[in-house]
Amino acid sequence: MKKKFITTLLLTCGLITSLNAQRLTFKAAKSSSSYYQMAVQIGENVSKNSNLSLTIEESQGSVQNVKEVRKRSGNYVFTTPPVLIELAKSKKAMFKNDNPADYEKIRALFPIPYLTMHVVVRADSNINSFKDLKGKSLLIGKGTYGANEAKKYIEAFGLKGDVKLIGAELSGAVSALKNAQIDGFATSGSYPAPNVIEAAASIKIKLLSMSDEEIAKTKRDKIIIPAGTYAGLKEDITTTTLPVGVYTTTQMSEETAYELTKAFWESKENLEKQNIWWKAITVNNLKMFKTKLHKGALKYYNEVNTTIPISLK
Repeated sequence: MKKKFITTLLLTCGLITSLNAQRLTFKAAKSSSSYYQMAVQIGENVSKNSNLSLTIEESQGSVQNVKEVRKRSGNYVFTTPPVLIELAKSKKAMFKNDNPADYEKIRALFPIPYLTMHVVVRADSNINSFKDLKGKSLLIGKGTYGANEAKKYIEAFGLKGDVKLIGAELSGAVSALKNAQIDGFATSGSYPAPNVIEAAASIKIKLLSMSDEEIAKTKRDKIIIPAGTYAGLKEDITTTTLPVGVYTTTQMSEETAYELTKAFWESKENLEKQNIWWKAITVNNLKMFKTKLHKGALKYYNEVNTTIPISLK
């Protein structure tokens, strides 16, 4: 009887703790992407190391994440490349019809693995370079960073109008490639990307490499995907990358931002055990931010004696 009472008491205490946990909304990416998987990993680990509970929301992409700042209140957390926030504050590109003042409340928290472009083709397609895409079909998704980058690269490499770009959901890309309905697909995400792993496990694939000249035309940073990252790929792949961070707004309290940032970094060792892509992230990556850190995040970094660029304070 006494044992049953103690068990009931422990369960009740656990329920109360769960109910008392502060809830945050974390807008990530499409459920098929590596960034959604990262958000889930962050949510699980942060919940274990703090009194915070993260609800992960699927997103159509980074642009949507930034735009929702205009209507979200409270503890809204989201992922995006720093460049999109700069565009939003400058009333440019996809944010040209928005009020830039709406984005002034955005604040940075911590970096996560960077976006890496993958252009995947069938191994039997005779496509060995971007020039070989002429007359071929390429599924690029829609409304995502990867889709916009793929369009930009096709134009920059002089292939506009010569490649059939398909703006369908990436969730069907692997099946379409396997059934030879498309010649290839473009996707962005930290490597190893789940949908590329799936493709490599289903059929023999290639990843297209870029020359230094092509990378210069993209105006992105260069990154090497090591040989062996995906099944059957025995050579290094040269492609492009873009920094990505986790953000919130000034509506989040200093205490909550501090607790979230602290819990993330204290979870880093366990995150690395879950996926290799976390090993690339250190406090040195903070310099990629172009937006001021939230006061709560800054408090944590000062506590652990992190060197912070003046522009982020």
